[in-house]
Parts: sequence; structure tokens; C-alpha cells
Amino acid sequence: MLDLEVVPERSLGNELWEFALGMPLAQAISILQKHCRIIKNVQVLYSEQTPLSHDLILNLTQDGIKLLFDACNQRLKVIEVYDMSKVKLKYCGVHFNSQAIAPTIEQIDQSFGATHPGVYNAAEQLFHLNFRGLSFSFQLDSWSEAPKYEIPHGATVKRMYIYTGNSLQDTKAPAMPVACFFGNVYAESVDVLRDGAGPLGLRLRLLTAGCGLGVMADAKVRTLESSIYFGDSCQDVLSALGSPHKVFYKSEDKMKIHSPSPHKQVPSKCNDYFFNYFTLGVDILFDATTHLVKKFVLHTNYPGHYNFNIYHRCDFKIPLFIKTEGAEAQCEDCTLTTYSKWDHIQELLGHPMEKPVVLHRSSSANNTNPFGSTFCFGLQRMIFEVMQNNHIASVTLYGSPRPNSQSRGGALSQ
Repeated sequence: MLDLEVVPERSLGNELWEFALGMPLAQAISILQKHCRIIKNVQVLYSEQTPLSHDLILNLTQDGIKLLFDACNQRLKVIEVYDMSKVKLKYCGVHFNSQAIAPTIEQIDQSFGATHPGVYNAAEQLFHLNFRGLSFSFQLDSWSEAPKYEIPHGATVKRMYIYTGNSLQDTKAPAMPVACFFGNVYAESVDVLRDGAGPLGLRLRLLTAGCGLGVMADAKVRTLESSIYFGDSCQDVLSALGSPHKVFYKSEDKMKIHSPSPHKQVPSKCNDYFFNYFTLGVDILFDATTHLVKKFVLHTNYPGHYNFNIYHRCDFKIPLFIKTEGAEAQCEDCTLTTYSKWDHIQELLGHPMEKPVVLHRSSSANNTNPFGSTFCFGLQRMIFEVMQNNHIASVTLYGSPRPNSQSRGGALSQ
């Protein structure tokens, strides 16, 4: 049985690990994987058809705990303990729930002190006692008439919630805590830079925490902007974004068959390679010969996709140039985002002239893919990988190198 410390408005954990509000989904899953011998039988719950309408939930069925992640930013929003009998809980080092200590209203008063009167929910037959960042729900089914303010003596906690702010109903996932950065750089937003012909590059608003090991005075989140373009060198990208998490060399080009004359292409003696930035949700492809950027891939990390949880969600914006009456104009409302659906994109850009390329991913060890195929459509030097629920799994950007006269470097103004 897990023995966990409750920190209102912050976390639930022990000496080895901690589920902190604002923690990215990938970090929570990493904790579960690392401690899989102790924390078993974990369910991933999400809406297959409308993944943005419901929270993404990690359900620790053996321990009676649910971790609720915001459907959009995929950060931890609420920690719920729904079965108090499956876990030991303490506050400030003193247990208030264990096999020997029942979580009664008297025990909660003793451990947490006084608070505002409770609120009775007649539909649920639950009495909610709220502290800042912490709520307890008491079962009142043994009482024929519920009291207005005071919880009856002996009532026991049925559920507990940890969240940010004063209201569980209005709570939002907080910003990522400094303790969750672990020296990584994250992308707050990614803007696609483009002209009328197509994409030119990316402008990334980056988040990082501190710059020195063990320096508490420097433990604060910093923001900076960096821009990278088609035709940039490896050194340019490393200067702008830092080292990638992984370098992946392409062994084959599965899309080559769709080129005009695939049989005329001479096999290359060296392979193009990707810089994989998992915490940014971005891949950058370099040409094997010139070592210059030739492609960007932006990942949305929707549940139900084969690559789910490999990348953090890339919160991108792509401005579109819409042709009207023979002219091209950039419309304020014509911006694609991570949350745009394929139907909406086709309304803005028009339907592709060619049929989609069907993409079926599978590992070398296991040829099955439980999530099914995705479909790739090409429009305006962009390839949209569309899932079967009409959401975008990834966007691949192609472009010509920037002119040599264009200055390299700093952040662009809005």
C-alpha cells in the first residue's frame, strides 16, 4: 500500500517520487513506468472521438488514485483519491488516513484545522469540505436528512481532491513547476513563419529554469525567443535550441515512391538525419550532404496515435494565405493551430487534388498497430497527418532555403 504525503495546492508523493500539479503528462507516465513493480494496473482514459472535450486521465486502479490532465496543455490539473481504503495518506508527516486511522470528520478537523462550512450536494449525497487547494467529500447516505452546514459526527471521507485555487470546479492546470524542468527546454508556443509561397521557418518561445546546478537563487523560469529557418546549418540550430534529445538517421525514405521518378533516384551513400526535440514536440530534418535544414515536423501528441507520449504537445500556429478574387491575403481568422480539425483546414485551404497517402506505423518487433492508419494530405508545402477522428497528428513543413541576404538570428518582433 502506498504511503503518500498530501501537500494542498501542490502535490501527492513520497521520498522517491511526486505527482505535482502542473507536471507534464510525459513525466507522470515516466514515474509510473519507473515504479511499475509498485504501482500496477494503470489505465489511460480519454475520449477517442473528442479528445479535447474531456480531461485525459491516468487511473491507478490498484491505489484508488486518478490523475486528471488538461486536455489541451496536457499538464496535471487535479489529483483525486477516490478509494481511501487503498492508500495511506499523511499531512505534515502525520497520518490522517491509514488502516489504523479512519478519515472521519473529527480526524480531518484535527489534521487540517478549521475552514468554511461544508457544501451539501443533494444529487451526489455528498458533503464537500473545502480548503484552499484541497477538498474532501463525505458520504451521507446513512442520514435521512442532510444538515445545512455541519457534517455529522463520524462521517468518513469518500474522496479527496488536490488542485490549484479555491474552487475545484473552476481550477485550471498551473504553469509547470520549476522542479519539473530537469534541465530541459520546453516550448510555450511555436509560430510558423511564412510568406505567400509557403513556410520559411519557426519562431519558438522557449521556457527554461535556471542555469546552474544547485543554485537555489537562480531557480526561476526564464523565457526566450529563437528562430530557425530552412537552410540553417546544424550549428545555427544548436545555437538556437541547444542539443537535441536524440539524433535519428533515416534508413529509408518511404515517401520516395510518390515522387515523379522514384526509379531514377540514385541511392545516397549517406542518410539524412533528424534532430529530435521531444520536449519541444519538434523534429528537424537535415540534408545528409549539405547539413542544412530541409524539413520541420510538428507533433500534436493526441492520445490514440501511434507516437503518443513520445513527444510533448507542440502548441503551434500556422498563418494561412487565402486566395480571394485573384489576390492573396492573410486573414486574421485563418490561422491553423494544434487544435484545428481537418474539416476546418479544408474549408480554408480547399480540398487536396490527390488522394491521401495511407500511413501505417508499426514497430519492427511487433507489426500490429492498435490505433489504425493515418492519412497524409499535402497543401501549400505542408503535409497534414490526419487521424481517424479528424484531428491532426502532425504537420510536416517543407520550404526553400532563406536568401543569403536575410540576417541570421535573434528573436523576431510580432
